[in-house]
Amino acid sequence: MTDPMAGELQGPTPERSRKTRARVSPWIERTPVRRWVPDSGVAPLPAGSELFLKLELFQRTGSYKVRGALNNVLPADPATLARGVTAVSAGNHAISVAYAARAVGTTARVVMLSSANPARVERCRNFGAEIEFAQDGASGFARMEEIEREEGRVSVHPFEGEATVLGTSTVGLEIVEQLPSLEALVVPIGGGGLISGTASIVKQLAPACRVYGVEPVGADSMRRSLDAGEPVALDRIDTIADSLGAPHAAPYTFGLVQRYVDDVVLVDDDAIRSAMRALFLDAKLVAEPACAAPLAAACGPLRDRLAGRRVGLVLSGSNIDLDTFAMHLRAAG
Repeated sequence: MTDPMAGELQGPTPERSRKTRARVSPWIERTPVRRWVPDSGVAPLPAGSELFLKLELFQRTGSYKVRGALNNVLPADPATLARGVTAVSAGNHAISVAYAARAVGTTARVVMLSSANPARVERCRNFGAEIEFAQDGASGFARMEEIEREEGRVSVHPFEGEATVLGTSTVGLEIVEQLPSLEALVVPIGGGGLISGTASIVKQLAPACRVYGVEPVGADSMRRSLDAGEPVALDRIDTIADSLGAPHAAPYTFGLVQRYVDDVVLVDDDAIRSAMRALFLDAKLVAEPACAAPLAAACGPLRDRLAGRRVGLVLSGSNIDLDTFAMHLRAAG
């Protein structure tokens, strides 16, 4: 077989993904896949489709992010780890970095957005992290880099870089093993770390499977980057799906999305709320907005393309407080 990663862009391969899984497996769950047949009045799925949910919301930290965080932290040398780790995040990544730091016996100083969901802030603190707050993503990234320089901490990027993407590639590896005849896969996109790793492995091991990304209309950095042919930054973020609110696309993940993802579609906040409601009422799952975005896409812009297919949805996380969750469900009508 020709090496699919030949050329200047070197990304995950199945062999490297399996080695990564062996490294991180003591600290993560091999999350289950569930076949879901919802009531048509709750979730209007594509005609004749068969739906499977990859339940990363059952991961130990409540989201897939722990895979990449661990793969950044575990290989670091002890002298470097002794200085601790740092990260910037709207919540899920910060929680996972704090968990990874505790797993290796070091400290975490993380920068969270001031708008971060209270449940995520509390969970991050429960894993032992020291937290600073930033007004927006740009200032958050700047502060993370400052902490890295001043304190010598290991900086764990929320979506960019080989180690992070190798971590998320293990999601794709599990999906291919659990659903070998899958015909389409829908993955949420924030910065692109999850979809770039997942799609890389799915497309190498199951090339006939179509891989679609979904972004909120108010945080569409990857869609705009694909249209521009290069990574772009957003002037503002405006979506309830704060986990998908990356302020920019980045070269490594963008290149893998260009190579392996068939299309990226957009959904609005109302569609996301409706999907959250459907997952709660019928699948009995508490999904944060980002987690519900793939279902919103399957019932919306991807509906015709998914008709008659075996479809997987990656449900990415469930870190949300009860008041916010209830507010979104009420708004969904």
